[in-house]
Amino acid sequence: MRSRRLALVRRPSPRMAEGLLTHLERQPVDANLALQQWESYVAALQENDWEVREAPPAPECPDSAFIEDTVVVYGDLAVMTRPGAPERQPEPVEVEPVLRDLGYRIERIEDPGTLDGGDVLKHNGTVWVGIGGRTSWDGFDQFATHLRGLADEVVPVPLSLVLHLKSAVTALPDGTVVGHPDFVDDSSVYPSFLAVPEEHGGHVVLLGDNRVLMSTSAPRTAELYRERGLDVVAVDISEYEKLEGCVTCLSVRLRGI
Repeated sequence: MRSRRLALVRRPSPRMAEGLLTHLERQPVDANLALQQWESYVAALQENDWEVREAPPAPECPDSAFIEDTVVVYGDLAVMTRPGAPERQPEPVEVEPVLRDLGYRIERIEDPGTLDGGDVLKHNGTVWVGIGGRTSWDGFDQFATHLRGLADEVVPVPLSLVLHLKSAVTALPDGTVVGHPDFVDDSSVYPSFLAVPEEHGGHVVLLGDNRVLMSTSAPRTAELYRERGLDVVAVDISEYEKLEGCVTCLSVRLRGI
């Protein structure tokens, strides 16, 4: 398969304001602004040398822009998820053919297991999986079996304070896991952890080299990253944050395909 950097995205549903909420109070969501923000997010990926492919839209699914939850890729394997919220379980259906066409081997999380892609954090052979929200122990066991022989270690992480593991933490290019302490159940599971001063400061997408994509809602954390030698690309995703989303949720980053 040809080596390139490809990001899989999905256009937001016009029903996005009806999206599910677990830990936040519902606020008005501006669907037109959300579309503009999604387009700016996609443009930021393209401007940083990522090819973008759109999965078929799912207008009947309010949360469908959060495409990260539909699949987890590892090497040449794509594990199609079974989302923990029944309302979201149709979302992976039309994503699977896109991954198959790209040359991925396909495995699936099967009933009764559940797994959301936003619960999976990968770095340098270690895979952490948040348990306690949308992802079940059965889903974890199935996922760990699919990754046998690929990942060095698959680690369950207790989760109670946020919707998904990557709503709490992500990893910087050097492997440092970052997150706001108020949303991290147990930072000791990570070899290196950096507490950041803002809720959305712990959400980064690795764009390559020392460049990260993050939300404009965490300016103090952005400065902290710059002081660590990182290039920061900031985008406004305020409408998605109202629905417990973050920068990682809006794409699936595919490398080495």
